[in-house]
Amino acid sequence: MEWTKAISTAIEYIERNLTEDISVEEIARQVNISPFYFQKGFGMLCGFTIGEYIRNRRLALAAEELAEGNLKVIDAAVKYCYDSPDSFAKAFYRFHGVMPSMVQKNSTMLKAFAPLKIKLSLKGGYVMDYKIVKKESFSVLGVAKSFTYENAKQGITQFWTELGHYKNGNLVCGMFGVNIHEDAIKCDGDSESEFEYLVADLYNPSADIPEGLTVRTIPALTWAVFPIKGPAPEALQDVNTKIFSEWLPALTNYEIAAGICIEMYDLPSNYPNGISDENYYTEIWIPVKKK
Repeated sequence: MEWTKAISTAIEYIERNLTEDISVEEIARQVNISPFYFQKGFGMLCGFTIGEYIRNRRLALAAEELAEGNLKVIDAAVKYCYDSPDSFAKAFYRFHGVMPSMVQKNSTMLKAFAPLKIKLSLKGGYVMDYKIVKKESFSVLGVAKSFTYENAKQGITQFWTELGHYKNGNLVCGMFGVNIHEDAIKCDGDSESEFEYLVADLYNPSADIPEGLTVRTIPALTWAVFPIKGPAPEALQDVNTKIFSEWLPALTNYEIAAGICIEMYDLPSNYPNGISDENYYTEIWIPVKKK
């Protein structure tokens, strides 16, 4: 399915099922996209994680019903898939700034949150370099940590900063940043699906695995490889955004093949200004398959 249409279809599915338990896996299955890339692309295009969108829509609808007097607080909590009235009240207060019990007693100011609608706009018009490459299976050795989609952008940057003792001990150079998400979990609006991120190097099977490090095997896949020149992480983040907002919507012969994404980093010591150098080289690898 064409990428922008897939996002629109997914939003329609979410809207039809806001009072049901919704999993990221099931939403992604509706549009035949890997849960990992669906969540990543949804955030890039819409500006919200899936969990944020579901939570905000549920709380906006619950407020409307409470204001109309059609629903008790305890019933609203059950209807909109909260585990308890307390968890519903806390989420409601964070979003609206008032407790749900106050809505029926006063003319309370509430926040609206309308359904998203995807509109096409003319963008791009530039050449985006990439190549399709088949790679055999290989293994990486690195430090792993789990992130939610809500905290990933800041969390991964901090994760790299925290790895100084591994790098100083020459245990990890940081050739790869590997995102892996194979299993989806319930997305109830208050909990976020997680993925694993590794700062890693190629694994040498003849060497011992140091304490605190993990080995992951990357299967044989066909990859779309995007070469990037410019300071990290800004240049890499810019291309990553364009992949999801412009390259994928225009893609006709291929589709995403697996819940893995790889960033490849050249050695900073090869450049006068390290990762801040205007010529610093990185790559983004996205697994693809023929439609």
